[in-house]
Amino acid sequence: MKNNIELEQVLNAQLKSIGSILENKYHENSHLGVLAGTSGMSLFHFYYSKYLDQDFPSDIGFEILSKSIDRINNGYGFPTYCSGIAGAGWVFDHLVEEGFIEMNTDDLLPDLDEYLYNKMISDLNDGHYDFLHGAIGYGFYFLKRFKNTKSQALKERYINYLLSFLTNLAKLSEKDKNGLKWTSVLDIETGLQGYNLSLSHGMSSIINFLSRLHEYEEFKDSVSPILIGAITYLSSFENLDKNAFSLFPSRVTDPMEDTKSRLAWCYGDLGIGLSLRIAAKTLEDDMLYEMAIGVLKHASNRKTIEQSLVKDAGLCHGSYGNAQIFNRLYRETKEIVFRESAEYWIEEGVARATFKDGYAGYKQWYGPDKSWKSETNFLTGIAGIGMAIIFHLSDFETTWDECLMIG
Repeated sequence: MKNNIELEQVLNAQLKSIGSILENKYHENSHLGVLAGTSGMSLFHFYYSKYLDQDFPSDIGFEILSKSIDRINNGYGFPTYCSGIAGAGWVFDHLVEEGFIEMNTDDLLPDLDEYLYNKMISDLNDGHYDFLHGAIGYGFYFLKRFKNTKSQALKERYINYLLSFLTNLAKLSEKDKNGLKWTSVLDIETGLQGYNLSLSHGMSSIINFLSRLHEYEEFKDSVSPILIGAITYLSSFENLDKNAFSLFPSRVTDPMEDTKSRLAWCYGDLGIGLSLRIAAKTLEDDMLYEMAIGVLKHASNRKTIEQSLVKDAGLCHGSYGNAQIFNRLYRETKEIVFRESAEYWIEEGVARATFKDGYAGYKQWYGPDKSWKSETNFLTGIAGIGMAIIFHLSDFETTWDECLMIG
C-alpha cells in the first residue's frame, strides 16, 4: 500500500498521461455520445483544466466540441445517449450548467428534438427502454433540457415529451404480485427474455430516472405509481442473508438462474443500491433509505477479486467505477466505510495499470474470445478513469457523474 503522497504522485502522473493520449487519440473515435464517444472525452479535458487551474486542457475540450457540432451539421445522425447525439447534447448542457463554456444551447439543440423524441417513442413501442442505447437515454437527455432551458416554450415542449414517455412506459409495464416489471431481451444471440435488474440496461435505470423526474411537480403525479410499483418489484428480490455473495441477482428468468452478481456500476448491487437510495430520498421513505444503504454497505465489504469479480479498471465494471461510486457516497453520507472502500478501489485501480502497450497502462477486458483492448472512451476507457481520479483528488463540487445516474 502506497502512502498518500506517493499515491497522489502516481495518480497525477496517470492524469498527465491520460490527457496526452486523449489529445492525440480522440479523433480516432467515430462516435459523439457521452459514454462511448468524443463528447465524453471533452468532459475529461474541461475537468482536468479545472483541476490543474490551467487553460490548455480546456482548449482541447473546445476543439472536440467544435468538431462535434461540425459533424452534426454535416449529417451525423446516430441518436443514442451512450454513443450519439443525445449524449453529446447532454454534455453541452452540462458544461454550460457547470460554467465551463458559454453557449446558448437553446439555439444549438432544439432542432434535434423532434428526431430524438420520435426515436424515444419508437424504442418504447418496441419495448426497448434501455438507458444506454434506448428510450431512457433520450428521456434522460430531455430531462436535462427541461432543467436548463431558458425558454418557456421549450420547457413546455420537454414537459410534453416526458409526460408522453411516462404514458408509454406505463403501458409497457407488466403487473404481477410483486409490483411492476418490464421485460427485455437478456441474450441477443439466443433471444432469451426476462427481467433485467441492472442500472445500465434494466429496471434500476427505470427507478433511477423516474426518481429524478419525481423531483418536479410537473411529473410527480404521473411518476409516483410507476416508481412505487417498480421499487416494490425490485425490492422483492433482495436476499435477506447478509452473508450472501450478493444481495440481488442481475436478472430474473424462469427458471431462475444463479443469483450471484458482480460488484460494478453496470450490473449488480451497486447500481441497484444507488437507484433505491435516490428513490428513497425523493419519496422521503426512511425504510427504503435504510435498505438501500444496507445494500451499499454490504457491497463495500467485497474487496477481493473473488468477491467482486472485477477484472479491469474502467467506470463500467472496473476498479475506478467502484471507486467513483464509493467516493460519491462518502461525500454525501460521510460514512467512513464508503471512504475506506473508495480508497481501496483507487489503489486497486492503480495496480491494474500493468499493460506496457495499454493507454496509461490500462486495457479493457472483453472476455476470453476478444481478450484485452486499449480504450479511450468514458465508459470503459481512460477518459472515465481520469474523471474518477480527478474526483478522488479534488475537493471541488461537481455533478459530472450524473451522466451515469450516480450523482
